[in-house]
Amino acid sequence: MKKLFGFVLLMTLGIIIILSLDGNSYFPKFGDVDVADRISLRFIERDAMGDILFGITEDLESGAANIVTSIVVDYRSFDTLGEVTVLFISALGVALLLGGATQKRMSLSFKPNFMLRVGARALFGIILITGVYIITHGHLTPGGGFPGGTMIASSILLLYLADDQFRSKVQTFKWMEGIAGSLYVILGIIGLVVGGYFLKNILPNGVIGDLISSGMIPIVYMLIGLKVGSEIAGVIDNFLSEEEAIWFNMQPFWWWWLDFMASLSIVMSWKLSFP
Repeated sequence: MKKLFGFVLLMTLGIIIILSLDGNSYFPKFGDVDVADRISLRFIERDAMGDILFGITEDLESGAANIVTSIVVDYRSFDTLGEVTVLFISALGVALLLGGATQKRMSLSFKPNFMLRVGARALFGIILITGVYIITHGHLTPGGGFPGGTMIASSILLLYLADDQFRSKVQTFKWMEGIAGSLYVILGIIGLVVGGYFLKNILPNGVIGDLISSGMIPIVYMLIGLKVGSEIAGVIDNFLSEEEAIWFNMQPFWWWWLDFMASLSIVMSWKLSFP
């Protein structure tokens, strides 16, 4: 009965949100963008010959409507890979200090009630979808993998705080973290082999302003979002857990080793990219 009530409450909340946003003058309609007010358009026009028309002009140098994204994930993507590695080292340090052989949830100072748990689950979906939107739209609007991944991790944190019995599947986060980091490096190696430069874009840039555009930028942002979200979620789990044994668990070392090899590839690729 509680699950049915929670489902009805969630559907009602979703309908209210959709109806409140539909036709609201404060929110532009889908595809209705005042391109003339975009600061990024000024920078794009400086770097391209002729007029730039969103939804029409194609095959620009980076193809990203968001000029910040073109710098972070295209022109200096190698530096962004280093930033992701720094976050991995931080998560690894937390796991080494707080990870135990067996862990249990740290008890909360209050007992979450039914409404708090149901409301948190409703907000969880909204925050999660917003985080995914920020990641997938990073090459078009302000956002990207780092803020989107952080928002996804914050939705996990909300479930932790609203339910004292909630435990995320940390092992899944470790899989996602290791695989996303390794794929990021593999993309760089593919660019090095095919294009001659590490992390060089080898895909067509498409039409500026389209969702499927900007070459490898959306792919890289998705990998960053998965890696950042899973790493921060793992850190949250470590901080909100308490040890039941003092011996350290050696089993998760495989994913640390996988990410360590990805980090080592960064150093090797630096020498290959800048002889």
